[in-house]
Amino acid sequence: MRRRKKIYQEESGLDLTPMLDIVFIMLIFFIVTTSFVKESGIEVNRPNAETAERNEKGNILVAISENNEIYIDRRKVELRAIRPNIIRLRAENPEGAVIIQADKASQTGLLVEAMDQIRLAGVLEISIAAEND
Repeated sequence: MRRRKKIYQEESGLDLTPMLDIVFIMLIFFIVTTSFVKESGIEVNRPNAETAERNEKGNILVAISENNEIYIDRRKVELRAIRPNIIRLRAENPEGAVIIQADKASQTGLLVEAMDQIRLAGVLEISIAAEND
């Protein structure tokens, strides 16, 4: 009589392996299908433009704050460091264009110098971000 009780107690557990397999497959599916949004790392008050267009392909973002600070990949960089950073990012994403997100209050001269450094890095496709009303 005691042997039968032990046998039933050992067999009464649920096998969770199929459920865990499905959960991991779903997790992989959601990770693969998720699109990641790149951000420049700072909040920029962009100027308005009626002709602004949305560009969805993989891009390299350069942000210029109202305090004339330059950010690439959420890191503050100096003006002279733009070129090597763009060369590195362009090697990772050869098809991507560069988008400059310049604040309304930033200096236009700094924007032009940043564009010059980007062109010296070999990127000719440069866009300036604006708000579309």
